[in-house]
Order: sequence, then C-alpha cells, then structure tokens
Amino acid sequence: MRILILNPPHPAIGSRIPKEQLPPLGLLSIGGPLLDAGHDVTLLDAEFGPLTDNEIVEQVCAHCPQLLLIGHSGSTSAHPIVCRLTLLLRKRLPNLIIVYGGVFPTYHFHDILTKELQIDFIVRGEGEATVAKLIAALENHNDLNKVDGIAFRRDEQIIETPPAPMIQDLDVYRVGWELVDLKKYSYYGGKQAVVIQFSRGCPHLCNYCGQRGFWARWRHRDPKKIAQEIAWLHRTHGVQLFNLADENPTVNKAIWQDFCEAIIAENISITIIGSTRADDIVRDADILHLYRRAGVERFLLGMENTNEATLKHIRKGSKTSTDREAIRLLRQHNILSLATWVTDFEEVRDRDFIQALKQLLYYDPDQIMSLYVTPHRWTSFYSIASERHVIQLDQTKWDYKHQVLAATHMPPWRIFLWVKLIEILLQTRPKALWRSLFQPNKASRRGMYWFTLMGRRVLVHELINFFFGDRRVKNGPTLQEFWGMPQEHQEIPLSTDSK
Repeated sequence: MRILILNPPHPAIGSRIPKEQLPPLGLLSIGGPLLDAGHDVTLLDAEFGPLTDNEIVEQVCAHCPQLLLIGHSGSTSAHPIVCRLTLLLRKRLPNLIIVYGGVFPTYHFHDILTKELQIDFIVRGEGEATVAKLIAALENHNDLNKVDGIAFRRDEQIIETPPAPMIQDLDVYRVGWELVDLKKYSYYGGKQAVVIQFSRGCPHLCNYCGQRGFWARWRHRDPKKIAQEIAWLHRTHGVQLFNLADENPTVNKAIWQDFCEAIIAENISITIIGSTRADDIVRDADILHLYRRAGVERFLLGMENTNEATLKHIRKGSKTSTDREAIRLLRQHNILSLATWVTDFEEVRDRDFIQALKQLLYYDPDQIMSLYVTPHRWTSFYSIASERHVIQLDQTKWDYKHQVLAATHMPPWRIFLWVKLIEILLQTRPKALWRSLFQPNKASRRGMYWFTLMGRRVLVHELINFFFGDRRVKNGPTLQEFWGMPQEHQEIPLSTDSK
C-alpha cells in the first residue's frame, strides 16, 4: 500500500522558538514496521518551514497516497490542526483512508469520530503493531473487529475494539530512520540531533500525568542494542545529540547502569539530554560519574511544585529536600539541572509565589522552566479540577505554556507577571550568570548559554502573546462543561495487558 505519514506543524513555543527541529520519533517508530512489511512509505514533516495548510495539501496530493497516517507528540494542542488539515485533504482526496493516532485521540476517540467525519480510523495506544495489523486487514478485506486497539465507524455506529496487547519487547520494532534526512535536524545550539527512546512507561502514580495509562507499565530496550543503535547513528549519520523521549529512563538502577556502561564501551563522544526523577538521582549518587561518561549533559527534573502539601495532593511521591539534593549531586558531576515548576495546581495567592521563589532559590537549579497545569480528561486530576473555569478556549494553546484554568483569587495577568518575574530572577541571579559565562566546564557553559538565549526569545514571545495575542475569556465554562465527564476509568484498560 502507498502510505504517507504526516507530521503536522505545531504552533507551540517549543516547536517555533528554538528555530531547530527534532525528528518525529513516534511517527518514525510506526514507519519502520510498515517498511519492513513491504509498504511504500513516505514521511512529510510539515514542521519545517512550517508548511502552510495549502503547501501540505499540495504535497500530499502530489504524492497521491492510498492511506494517510497523522499524529503529533503534542497531541492535545495539535488536535485542532489535525482536524483542519484532514478536512482539507478529504475534500481534495475523497478516497483517501485517514488514520489518526496519539495520546489525545486514544482517549477522545468517541468525540472525534462523532464530530470529525473525515477521519476513518483511530489507533488507540501504542501503534507499531496495531497500524500494521489495521493496514493488513484493509488490504485483505478482513474483519476490522478482530484488529485490537482501534476505533472506527460502521453503519453510523462507533466501534471500539479491545485494547491492543502491550508491546513486551521494545526491540522487535525498529525506528524508520531512513524516512527522514537526519542532517536536517538539530537541537541544543546547532548539534545534529534525534529523539530516541530507551524505555516506556513510569511506575509512579502522579494524578495529573497524561502519559501513564497510554504507555502502561515500565519497559526498556536492551541496553547493548540501543547503545549500538546510538553509536550507528553517530558514526554513520553524524548525530551528536540524543534527546531521550522516556518518561523516566532511570527507573531501574541496574538496567540504567548497564545502558551507561554500554554507551561508554562504544567509545563515542555524544550528548544525552532527557528527564528523570530527583529521587532516582539521589539513589544513583554512586554511579553519577557513569551518567556523565556516557554523555549525559542535562536532566529535566519534574519537580512540579515547591509545596509539600501540593506534592502529596497530586501524588508526586517526592520531597522538596530530595529535589535540592538531586540538583546538588548533578552539579557535582557537571550535569545541568532543568527544574520544571507547575504554578497553578491549587488556588494561588501572592504569598504562594513568594514562597515558591524562596524555595526555588533554595533549590538553586541551573535552569528553570515554569508550566501551567493542563488537565487531561482521562486522569484523576481532571475530576479534582472539573469545576474550575476554563479561560483559554483555543485548544492549540493547551500546551503547558498558557494558562488554561482560572484562579479564584488572582487574575491571569498577575499570575503571568509573577511567573515571569520568578523566571527572570532565577536566570539572572549571579550564580546563574556565572554558570552561563564563566564556569570551567565547557559543555555545561554551552548548555547554559543556549538556554539563556532561548529564554530571551521565549520571554519576548510570551509577553507579546499574553497581552496582545492570546484570547482569554472571563466567564468561561467549567472544565467539565468544556470537555465532558471524566474518563479516568478508561486509563486502566490501557495500562494492563489485554492478552
């Protein structure tokens, strides 16, 4: 079958501000098995440019595919873009089969198939095996009810098949790297870069996390095999930087140590960045030198909040003392810490921001990134926040960088100014400036300098958009009125083996 995989353009700050692009790992992971099955597969990455709607439609029509696969890693905020593009494509190519996948459509499949009649199939959960089985069933005119992990319409009824079995062995399905020109992708200051995945899933129970049920339990690739793949990408294609897509790659200390040692044994000079938990860093104090030797230069630490009561409320399972110790240990080994801070889990007042500033200064992270809570209908946090009012009705801005929910005691502008003030104070304090300009470790200095440049661009972009671009509403609907009843019961079937 002639298949086109489309990575739609995305307006999020992370996609546009850096002026660098990373390859769409999720779509490449779908493409590899399809190539191996003998299909004619092409990938159109519309993030470059980014391409306009008309340019995308013309390029898709020129390719004249039989089947279109579409999805985006930022699937909640990308959904309106997917709907708009697929509607345009349906008008031009009425016989095109359109298949849509990702986290958001996995859980919102009923709404999508009801409202977006141009979309034929939704792949729910991990797609490597499911997409190949769906296409085989379409080619052979087999019963689609026997393809687990999909949803579709039949006789004006929406059919949901049972969840697909979780992929046990992540090494069975290869990434279709040949679908893109790897030399076009860069990150972290111009380094040729890719996104790669060592593990999937997370054992922790944070109630706001939209990924937990989708990826199910924690699994990992063979440390030696992925180290060999990384070495091949470096030696053959010149890839310098590897951005780990894992939710939590360091869950198992022994397995992570095996990975670090396998990378070291390949004797390659690379950069690894990713995200993990502070308690894993503290646990691994005796092997952090292996992290650094393997090429780890920065870890994002999902601290979420500086208040112990809030951390307990959202089931983060961490302590502020652990967060500070993790940052200290990373710095001791010349690994940068990027601390994320979600500002509005709870109702906030001025005193909460003052306390947050004091706590963040106490943490002393190298870099800070503030986020706004973005509720997902399939998480238990959605039920907690269901009566809060929505102030941002444009779903393309549900990207963690825009305020979505109203606060009772503070208007959006005051929250925004507090957040920007805290970011500026953290990144311009003497310690941060010294680390950006004068610290002796070259890799850390380069990482700090790049982050500072990005921070300036983001600040200007956010200021302009907040006061002149974003359209917020004052008396918006409640979260439940906006999106409907909670779906947390649907998270559980996807987080267990169905066979």
